[in-house]
Amino acid sequence: LATMFPLLLVLFVSIHPSSGAQIPNQDQAKQLPVAANGEPFPWDRMRLPVTISPLHYDLAIHPNLTSLDFTGMVRISLDVKEDTSIVVLHAKQMHISNVVLLAPEGVRPLRVLEYPQSHQLALLSESVLTKGRKYEVQLEFAANLSDSFHGFYKGSYRTSSGEVRAIASTQFEATFARGAFPCFDEPAFKANFTIRIIREPRHIAISNMPKVKTVELPGGLLEDHFDTTVKMSTYLVAYIVSDFLSVSKTTKHGVKISVYAVPDKIDQTAFALDAAVKLLDFYDDYFDIPYPLPKQDLAAIPDFQSGAMENWGLTTYRETGLLFDPDRSSASDKLGITKVIAHELAHQWFGNLVTMEWWNDLWLNEGFAKFMEFISLDITYPELHVDDFFLGKCFEAMEVDSLSSSHPVSTPVENPTQIQEMFDDVSYDKGACILNMLRDFLSPEAFEIGIIRYLKRYSYQNTVNSHLWESLTDVCSSDALDEGRLKHAEFCSKRKLQSGSSKWYSDDEPDVKTIMDTWTLQEGFPLVTVEVKGREVRLSQERFLRTDDPSLTEGFLWQIPLTYMTSASSTVHRFLLKTKMDVLYLPEEVDWVKFNVNMSGYYMVHYAGEGWNSIIKLLQYNHTALSGNDRASLIQNVFQLVSVGKVRLDTALDLSLYLSKETQIMAVTQGFGELVPLYKLMEKRDMTVLENQMKGYIVDLFRDLIDRQEWSDSGSVSERVLRSYLLLFACVRNHPPCVAKATKLFNQWKDSDGTMSLPVDITMAVFVIGARTPEGWDFLFEKYRTTLQMSVKSRIKSAMTVTYLKDKLKWMMEQSLIGEVMKTQDLPDVVVSVGRNPHGYKLAWDFLRANWHTMIKKFDLGSNSVSYMVLGVTNQYSTREMLQEIRSFFDSLTEETGSKMRCIQQTYETIEDNIRWTDTNFPLLEAWLNKHQHKPPHEDL
Repeated sequence: LATMFPLLLVLFVSIHPSSGAQIPNQDQAKQLPVAANGEPFPWDRMRLPVTISPLHYDLAIHPNLTSLDFTGMVRISLDVKEDTSIVVLHAKQMHISNVVLLAPEGVRPLRVLEYPQSHQLALLSESVLTKGRKYEVQLEFAANLSDSFHGFYKGSYRTSSGEVRAIASTQFEATFARGAFPCFDEPAFKANFTIRIIREPRHIAISNMPKVKTVELPGGLLEDHFDTTVKMSTYLVAYIVSDFLSVSKTTKHGVKISVYAVPDKIDQTAFALDAAVKLLDFYDDYFDIPYPLPKQDLAAIPDFQSGAMENWGLTTYRETGLLFDPDRSSASDKLGITKVIAHELAHQWFGNLVTMEWWNDLWLNEGFAKFMEFISLDITYPELHVDDFFLGKCFEAMEVDSLSSSHPVSTPVENPTQIQEMFDDVSYDKGACILNMLRDFLSPEAFEIGIIRYLKRYSYQNTVNSHLWESLTDVCSSDALDEGRLKHAEFCSKRKLQSGSSKWYSDDEPDVKTIMDTWTLQEGFPLVTVEVKGREVRLSQERFLRTDDPSLTEGFLWQIPLTYMTSASSTVHRFLLKTKMDVLYLPEEVDWVKFNVNMSGYYMVHYAGEGWNSIIKLLQYNHTALSGNDRASLIQNVFQLVSVGKVRLDTALDLSLYLSKETQIMAVTQGFGELVPLYKLMEKRDMTVLENQMKGYIVDLFRDLIDRQEWSDSGSVSERVLRSYLLLFACVRNHPPCVAKATKLFNQWKDSDGTMSLPVDITMAVFVIGARTPEGWDFLFEKYRTTLQMSVKSRIKSAMTVTYLKDKLKWMMEQSLIGEVMKTQDLPDVVVSVGRNPHGYKLAWDFLRANWHTMIKKFDLGSNSVSYMVLGVTNQYSTREMLQEIRSFFDSLTEETGSKMRCIQQTYETIEDNIRWTDTNFPLLEAWLNKHQHKPPHEDL
């Protein structure tokens, strides 16, 4: 699953189990749950019993796109592992009927009990199902198509002629297959699925596997029969009934790739088709395991909550995540679409072929898919320069991982809300960052051997953390090489020759499990303090935590693969820090030392003593002595260290002065990422003078870089993404040359009725200026309503949320909730963007409160969409009054309406941190700005 909230606008105006069933204690065992009919329900745990598992599902589904409901029948072949008379499985909000057991002795009816709280059915047999014998259960069912974005749900789209057409599609991850058909809805219950779908002739049906035949039924209906799937988890089952069109190509390995979209947008599929062919071939070769299905479909779904979903053989996407128009889509659109396709296709191996045993290890799926986006695109699309963007993922993960409400990468979860909450920055981004650190530690070649060994060893099975660590240990053993290939044998023989000069460790092999358990089984990340005294480098580690309670940082210890370089040597030196404190010795005294080279490690560094001063001096006089990623990591580290009281704000601001010479995208955007939040805090308080001073400082700092930007689409992807970023910032901040140019271009574009071709990379800046007037905003909305280009639609929507016009902001949120002229899938983005708008933040908070119950029903408790709205609307507040108002609302909720969600705790912690920060640092900020103000602040910023 890919979570994909539009990046651009957020950047400019942003701030920052266990496997198997649990044994109940005796008290619980005495009190069995009560079924819906009042009888005792024979199972009292959230996880299903392991006495029976499914082998095969024969599933027939008949959706009605007029009455918006569906009926179906499922026959499940069972593997009985222990004698039992009860079959417990999942079903949610459906009417179950005609339930029978097909036993060797014949067909017998089963009694059915329902326990809605756990979405469970118990099928009771009068005779015992005997271990090892063959049985099947058959159930008929009926339900409404869901009006949320999960299960088997209804969607719609408007054609270019204005007609509204219905479609039905599925989204089963994590726990929603049970809303579409009765099933054993846990990832370890893998089975084969044979699916049939009944439809009208005006529609088509697609599913995980190719269609083998279509049968005509009485009444003019058609029944499509699909081939049987490979052995897989229920959350990967998918089917769509629609009137989509498709385009196809075949990979060099013989897999048919098709991209499906609504008819009016089929001409925007060519880029995705080529990318999918290229990437599936890459993974096929890289993993040395053939893709096991005959086809891979990619479908652009008009109503879709997350970014995309990896259903085996039928991956599904938001339209903005798949559709690309070479003339209208931007460089960042191309980057985003390619990354999301790379993510979902990586899942066909990591997640689908080898699946985590339970959701506590979701990161084995998501961290890997996120990481493989960067590995695959670095090789297949070098022109995208994905390496320029990886660090941003680690910074985002650290943002939530520095709160005490964070969780370990691998953490026990049981109920659906807790499972949904696992789909967060820790599972995806921290997961990817610690894998990147491990790859750097072991070497890319050893890492590749290990993950291929893991995939081959556990194909069609379920895994836990330790299976991965075992596969990455001793990668040059004979069994690993048997599973590998020639280039791996060459690497190992070369490594044998070099043994004794190992970079990291004195033993033959590092203990991967011991090292990585410190990164996956405890939350947070380390802060390494470095103090240089002559040739001696003193090292110490502690947990980096934004809190005023020092006891919360105690008891944490990591095994940290440190890297460093010095003024005397650009060679990367390595040291594994296993203890709280250690010392290393340099061959000679140096002017400066930089730890965490290129920030390949998931940790922050504090340079004690004169350390920061020597780095500030280096950046001022010779910043290119360090890489762009090193510079970005120094900016992030120094400002984050201010928030935990390790560094004074003036030191961080002194370091920021070098940014007037910076041109590299990651360092520039990180500079904005640390400085912009300072005035965002002020916008929500009455601090106009200081706020304008701060805005003036940032514009002055980047003025030369902004003024050098061409208003065109020239340059590399990174240069183009940076141009969009800088021009949008300059226009939002009223930088006069930018506003004048954007106003002129908007008026010309408006006079041409939107037909004039604008350079794509500058459109956000132009649209934002246009949206400031009622006439400009209305014109943009009309273009939003009628355009079929998804990337244009997305940019116009974002620009409209930056307007000063409060009535328009309120109207946008209301319309997004209704879902007719603006899609409800976009509501989280709209609400968060309005919340970051200085003219709209109070409207967004009021809207979130007023519509809370509707939104949690639509987007689901614990979902990324809900937490994104909660944090996005609240995380720039910094007053005790506002904290009290927010607390009183969330305290009024029950557990059923979200009171226990992690994002609420994160909200409280973030606001408390903002309050501490502002109390301590606003006076220092004012003094520093007064001292460094070269020019009067710009008017009306």
